[in-house]
Amino acid sequence: MSGVNSVSETGEMIVPPLSVPARATNGRGLGRWHNNALQIASLIVCILLWHVLATHHVKLGFITFANVPAPIEVVHAAWDLFTSPKLAFHLFSSLWRIAIGFSIAGVLGIALGLIIGHFAWAQNTLLPPLEVLRPIPAVAWIPLAILMFPSSEASMIYITFIGALFPILLNTIHGVEHIDARLIASARSLGTQGFALFKEVIFPAAAPSIVTGLSIGMGTCWFCLVTAEMISGQFGIGYYTWESYTLQNYANIIVGMLLIGVLGMGSSALIKQIGNWLMPWRRVQQKSGEQQ
Repeated sequence: MSGVNSVSETGEMIVPPLSVPARATNGRGLGRWHNNALQIASLIVCILLWHVLATHHVKLGFITFANVPAPIEVVHAAWDLFTSPKLAFHLFSSLWRIAIGFSIAGVLGIALGLIIGHFAWAQNTLLPPLEVLRPIPAVAWIPLAILMFPSSEASMIYITFIGALFPILLNTIHGVEHIDARLIASARSLGTQGFALFKEVIFPAAAPSIVTGLSIGMGTCWFCLVTAEMISGQFGIGYYTWESYTLQNYANIIVGMLLIGVLGMGSSALIKQIGNWLMPWRRVQQKSGEQQ
């Protein structure tokens, strides 16, 4: 009978395997709905608070909302932008710069991170100059980028590259340094050496940290791109936002800000999703953790 212990022919007690109760499964489903409801409610509360502060021109100490447009004004401005042909030019320009700069930063950051994290000589020779460059903000790079590159387009791509490089690099180094030494020793004892060691052992073991670095790097990439477009661009979301400020179209400023936030959040989430798809062993670990 199911759920009742029995005795084998040798006299040993046979315990049936534990099954996950239906209530636990339903509880996890209800938990997801609860979390989604909380997330939507938090956004609604923020919009309502924004509406109250903007429509009543509330002043909180040194902060005033007298010139902040209300949500309905932003909706009208967003509709005007989305029905305008300018949106395609702005989006294409920003996405193109992000794609090129982020791709170069991803390849170079992961490669350098794997080498620096694994070899002591690389950590002693390559990491110090990179650590000196890392705290320099993107704004400080703009004048030098304009001098180094013949076109403003190349200089803006360089700014996005710099913004994404260091989060990817440092997270890759962190992932390599925290690999269990016994794992590498076991692979070497089985004859895995050189490039095969990186491909079969080091890169898969550091992959979760690399995906985290790529996700963070995408966010900083958008931040740096907007900064570059405000100064050197003619098209792009950052240029649109800055142009709206100079023309005193305050509702358009918020439209540009929200569009940057949505694009940055969506691209970071896409990277995480792709990372989970490329790491099936992580999905197995997450499912086993949920069942426990």
